[in-house]
Amino acid sequence: MSHPDNTQLVEDAKRQLDEIVAREDPLKPKDRLAIPFQEIPSQTPEERIANMDEVALGYTPEQARVESLRCFDCKKAPCVDGCPVRLDIPGFLRAAGEGDFREAIDIIKRNSLLPAVCGRVCPQETQCQLHCTVGKSLKDVNKSVSIGRVERFVADWEAEQAEQDLPEVKPETGRKVAVVGSGPAGVTVAADVRREGHAVTLFEAFHKPGGVLMYGIPEFRMPKRIVQREIDTLRTMGVTVETNFVVGRTRKLSDLIEKDGFDAVFVGTGAGLPKFMRIEGENLVGVFSANEFLTRANLMRAYDRKNADTPISNARKVAVLGGGNVAMDAARTAVRLGAEEVHLVYRRTEVEMPARVEEVGHAKEEGVIFHILENAKRVVGDEQGRVQAMECLKYELGEPDDSGRRRPVAIPDSEFMMPVDTVIVAIGNDSNPLIKQTTPEIETNRWGNIVVNENGKTSMDRVYAGGDIVLGAATVILAMGEGRRAAASINELLASE
Repeated sequence: MSHPDNTQLVEDAKRQLDEIVAREDPLKPKDRLAIPFQEIPSQTPEERIANMDEVALGYTPEQARVESLRCFDCKKAPCVDGCPVRLDIPGFLRAAGEGDFREAIDIIKRNSLLPAVCGRVCPQETQCQLHCTVGKSLKDVNKSVSIGRVERFVADWEAEQAEQDLPEVKPETGRKVAVVGSGPAGVTVAADVRREGHAVTLFEAFHKPGGVLMYGIPEFRMPKRIVQREIDTLRTMGVTVETNFVVGRTRKLSDLIEKDGFDAVFVGTGAGLPKFMRIEGENLVGVFSANEFLTRANLMRAYDRKNADTPISNARKVAVLGGGNVAMDAARTAVRLGAEEVHLVYRRTEVEMPARVEEVGHAKEEGVIFHILENAKRVVGDEQGRVQAMECLKYELGEPDDSGRRRPVAIPDSEFMMPVDTVIVAIGNDSNPLIKQTTPEIETNRWGNIVVNENGKTSMDRVYAGGDIVLGAATVILAMGEGRRAAASINELLASE
């Protein structure tokens, strides 16, 4: 795959914008369809595998304006229906197209405190951009207006300004709310509740707040300075952040209300319990969950070997099991940590992979070897108990299962050996079990997810929940949508009293 020339992309955008601005008549839909789709400047594969810097470099102001001007500004705005937090997408694109980036970011921040995050990691191609009229008109969803890239640009633009507009906080009410977990759902609740003037304390189990944004997503996809910036914004708004605080161990959930005087609690502890294959050899040295591998590399900066003492496997031949974004993150991180070969093993075809198409493409560009319609049968160790190979089976697709995807069926007698010294299991996560174990009165389903009503309320009085602890492993923007709903319910409860 050829890599676009960044300088040429930037120069083309300047010329295109000049031509549009010089027009005397307003743009009609057919004119907007003719505006070229703006590719985002990025590092070449050869450059990026040698560093942990962000792959995509971001739009220039001219590119952001040209891409925004592709929007039809539809009256029905189907893109908004595809957004879990219902951003005014036509509104912020209209402002960005006019070059009013301040107005664009202000519109976004009415509904989202994390535009720099969502612009980078949200699966826009299956949400807002899937419904974009431009993409449908061109019969190519990949040519929809790049809503996420423009969102990222205006968020980064604001961060570069000398002063940032903080969300307005109403006068103090004297009410207290505890938010358990500082991932996307928790951060959203903390911001929305604090805006109403309630005191908010954000509890985080790790030594750094940010949840999965901090420990799970690699630096090359989500620079940690961006997550830290959002946490700093919460602190400036008056939110108290307590780290190394494990609710269920440091303090029971019920104690927060009965002993500590919180008027409401939001639980957003995520899906942090990794799933394993339950196959022979998973206890060998050299088998990791993707959670552990990525936490060591991201939160504990194991990739920075000169300045961090975090131990991590010096793998030569790595197998990553799974086909989601976490699997891509693990495989691409292993490449950057110096592995000679990285094999991604997935039991369905690429069509069924839940990972973003962009992430799959990046992984291939970076040399990850894809093994589709294959899966691990057992992990084989040497006499020291270390991984030395993985026995795999070949598969074919059968009838669709409950997910709607065709079920993988093992082909008899198709076993083969794959020489590897490291296996990273990235087949998903279950909900954090600690709350359920220490708070039996809270209702959960058979998967361990907390059960909530349409307002995010749990079976416990004054306790709400949202994000992956409710949905199972989902996306950042879906977790934020859950958080917004629960925060509105908490604010309504406290206002009624």
